[in-house]
Amino acid sequence: MFEIKDDFYLNDKPIKIISGAIHYFRVVPEYWEDRLLKLKAMGCNTVETYVPWNAHEPEEGQFNFEWILDIRSFIQTAQKVGLMVIVRPSPYICAEWEFGGLPAWLLQYEDMKLRVNHPIFLEKVDNYFQRLFQEFADLQIEQGGPIIMMQVENEYGSFGSDKTYLKKVAQMMRKYGATVPFVTSDGAWSDMLKNGTVLDDAYPTVNCGSKLVESMQEVRNFTKSEGPLMVMEYWIGWFDAWGRDHHTRDFESAAQELDEALEIGHVNFYMFHGGTNFGFWNGSNYYETHSPDTTSYDYDAPLTEWGDVSEKYKALQTVIKKHATVEEVALPEPIKKIHYGTYQVTNSTSLFANLENLAVKSEHSYTLPMEKLGQNFGYVLYETDLGEAREIHDFKLLGANDRAQVFVNDKHVLTQYDQELGTEATFPLADEENRLSILVENLGRVNYSSVLNHQHKGINEGVIMNRAFLSDWNHYSLPLDNIDQVDFTKAYQAGLPSFHQFKVEIDEIGDTFIDMTGWGKGVVFVNGFNLGRFWEIGPQFRLYLPGPLLKQGENTIVIFETEGVVKDTITLTDIPPFERQ
Repeated sequence: MFEIKDDFYLNDKPIKIISGAIHYFRVVPEYWEDRLLKLKAMGCNTVETYVPWNAHEPEEGQFNFEWILDIRSFIQTAQKVGLMVIVRPSPYICAEWEFGGLPAWLLQYEDMKLRVNHPIFLEKVDNYFQRLFQEFADLQIEQGGPIIMMQVENEYGSFGSDKTYLKKVAQMMRKYGATVPFVTSDGAWSDMLKNGTVLDDAYPTVNCGSKLVESMQEVRNFTKSEGPLMVMEYWIGWFDAWGRDHHTRDFESAAQELDEALEIGHVNFYMFHGGTNFGFWNGSNYYETHSPDTTSYDYDAPLTEWGDVSEKYKALQTVIKKHATVEEVALPEPIKKIHYGTYQVTNSTSLFANLENLAVKSEHSYTLPMEKLGQNFGYVLYETDLGEAREIHDFKLLGANDRAQVFVNDKHVLTQYDQELGTEATFPLADEENRLSILVENLGRVNYSSVLNHQHKGINEGVIMNRAFLSDWNHYSLPLDNIDQVDFTKAYQAGLPSFHQFKVEIDEIGDTFIDMTGWGKGVVFVNGFNLGRFWEIGPQFRLYLPGPLLKQGENTIVIFETEGVVKDTITLTDIPPFERQ
């Protein structure tokens, strides 16, 4: 039995919660036990995880709880190594995750309002919770499982103030079997605690990266009652975005803050182990400009993206030993990092030559956004005829997100990104017949703030040319979930979006890192698995490749590159994406 009274109680005895976040969906399952054991060895007694709705219900009514999404097995593994579990279910998680965990198919419902007391949205949440809670309702502590708490929504106070909505989410969770105590988590400033707290249904906790004691006291001031003080997210590092600096935080200040916080309360590290934004799952932020997150979610966490203990880990472990008994844990053998060497490209082919075998094609009089095409991620290619040679004035992409490359007769004309989209462009049409192709990429839906309500990708409003909308479009949906359909016997043309195949023979399996230095922008696939994005603007230039994604013998790596900036080699190295101690 776990209870929240004047403190946290486990079986009627006070317990100090020292927890760390590990997202099962950012770590290959073969490494779950390794990461969880290292969490326990640092001195933590609990693991916390979000639950991404969009990954578990990628299409409405179609659910996935297999392999990296097997949340039940992750929770059972945590119990096996002796950890308690805090579960933070959807509907919304933020987490620098695509659309904050919300499924993109929600955007097909034009009258729906997200994260409020709207009947359609709540109906979809209810359908999801009904299936989700079947995975772990029986793993709560009253039934002999490790789950001690669950969170209602996430940082709602920085989005809205709809208490009816929050209460209904809590009621749904209870309806489908949640019996453990509920918490909320919000920032400790402005109106965030006031907006996001529902005291009758969930106990408030705070999220912060500094001034932990001050933030915890804000909860006491807000509730005006005695109760446990907890930082649900102690931001021990920070995430990275493409084109920005790599974030780090010194371990001395992190350890000092922890020491002070544990004197008066309870802490969950966000993140203990960040992991990887595999595939197209990275989120984005939008303040002054669009800021998509990198493939690495290392977060400068105590345990690196590739599972190594850092100096920060050791410093925090020392502090924890002052406040709790740290059990000696026999750790697994270190995971070997291998420099496999450099490999030559075996085949190359252009995207345009592969449209018919890769894409679902549809014809419409006007451009449709990705979501109206039944597509969530990847790219959409729009194509239409422009007619005879002439000067093009006032060329505009209206309602387009996030990045568009414009081609005429398979020749690159211009690229627009973020705020450039919708600005006027001019160019000549030199040939007697001219075909316009526009490749639009979803760089990751925004995961935080009011911009959540405007996350259609592709071209939503249309294309203006010489002051009139263009019509009669072919749409090619390119989620790239069928990379095995690329036909490398088809033509390759330099300077255009293209696929490049590498054959990698290995005898020994270990972790490695794919060095993408010298490549432009795109995605890497390893044995058909979407490893994630690369982009020459950095700060990440190497992609972490966990050993379980490889096999002894021949491995196939396919690189999709969109800028025409390519090499004829790749290197698999033992040098991590961000070298640090």
